[in-house]
Amino acid sequence: MQFKEKKINSKIFNSLVSKGTNPVLSSLFASRDISSIDDIDYQLDKLLSPDLLKSVKDASNLLISKIDSKGKIIIIGDYDADGATATACGYLGLKKFGANVDFIVPNRFKFGYGLTSEIVDLAYKKKPTLIVTVDNGIASIEGVERANSYGIEVLITDHHLPAEDLPAANYIVNPNQASCDFPSKNLCGVGVIFYVLLSLRTELRKLNRFLIEPEPILSDLLDLVALGTIADLVKLDLNNRILVNFGIKKIRSGNCNFGIEALTNLSKKKLKDIKTSDLSFSIAPKINAAGRLDDMAIGIKCLIANNKNEAENYAKQLVVFNEQRKLVENKMKDEAFSTLSDFIVDDNYTITMYDIKWHQGVIGIVASRLKEKYYRPTIIFAKDDSGLLKGSGRSISSFHLKDALDLVSKKNPDLIVTFGGHAMAAGLTIKLENFKKFCAEFEIIAKELLSPADLNLVIEFDKSIPKEYLNHETIKTINSQVWGQGFPPPNFLWDF
Repeated sequence: MQFKEKKINSKIFNSLVSKGTNPVLSSLFASRDISSIDDIDYQLDKLLSPDLLKSVKDASNLLISKIDSKGKIIIIGDYDADGATATACGYLGLKKFGANVDFIVPNRFKFGYGLTSEIVDLAYKKKPTLIVTVDNGIASIEGVERANSYGIEVLITDHHLPAEDLPAANYIVNPNQASCDFPSKNLCGVGVIFYVLLSLRTELRKLNRFLIEPEPILSDLLDLVALGTIADLVKLDLNNRILVNFGIKKIRSGNCNFGIEALTNLSKKKLKDIKTSDLSFSIAPKINAAGRLDDMAIGIKCLIANNKNEAENYAKQLVVFNEQRKLVENKMKDEAFSTLSDFIVDDNYTITMYDIKWHQGVIGIVASRLKEKYYRPTIIFAKDDSGLLKGSGRSISSFHLKDALDLVSKKNPDLIVTFGGHAMAAGLTIKLENFKKFCAEFEIIAKELLSPADLNLVIEFDKSIPKEYLNHETIKTINSQVWGQGFPPPNFLWDF
């Protein structure tokens, strides 16, 4: 582990100070990934245009046709906080346009991830004319084929990295798909569906649909967008910071999503003082707990509740799930650390572990904890009901986990059953008998892509706050800012 003081861009620092920005805040901004002071000017009119997303106009017109015909739209979500907020955003947003909409979120223990054939069979019973995926679908080739066989149209909205072969959906909206000109590749699932809703409103404007009826107010959904964006640990580039900034402001105003309000209150936080770190460490884990231990539908119902009492009832269930999750996590974590205590981690570039007793819903958290301690790409496996091993991985900054799994799969075509994800987090499925071989092949790839220096964690810290500015007002100002992945919160190294 090494410590390194962040470098400050003196030009940006001086520009900020000259504009009257707090000198401490100016120092923090000038040592982060911004090219000018415009990069901290968070105005909604600076958001990237939805028109830049490939197929978004076609997707919007498909939605309009379903809305006009009163066709049933089923949203298929994911069982994490991004998937829950994306489902809620899509559901509430389409309701604003008068759509006949419902949702299904797969139970991870029964159906697994994404638009599987089994989920399509379940959706078919609701007689939809359109399936819309949120935060999943880019790898759902078989699921889309099943939907096509039923005559159900499919719109995929996703942000995960696509493979070479894409599902035969009617349209795909994903900033990471080939030939998509959307400049920001960092939208999460809820960000993508929010952009689809923006495009939908624009297309309806062109049709003069709002000459009598008022336009739907989509900024009402930005608190959900902020929560999902922070929870999914996507990079907070300027576009994402704008989204999060206005979402946080909505929460602080007290006029926010009933579910977020209930979870904030039960977390003993004040709405007016909410910080991005509160979303990360207090609110999102309670939503995630439903998908980890039971059914994410409870988390989604909390976020689409019609009143405060309904939201509070669901939020209380989420709190109980989260306490149970902590117990399961701590037990698994202790067992993993105990096993590794006799294991020379320094001789390995990766950590891969499996125990027959481990809970499938918590392996991602345990992987994060091990990665944080040992600073190695880490994948933790648990057995699912079918006997396959489900793995959840977390990575380090210099190792693109999804690309690494792709390399393992290409070298060993029959080794990995399914996989997907992005640079810092990914999931996969393997057969139990292939566990040792996968461990060996994953280690080989890591040694090809990483150097010993990459495994040495470098902790960057910020210039200390001068004594004359070390006061409540400065701390309050710092806490009010948008911080997160790629735009990290201040980290001070104090010399007492």
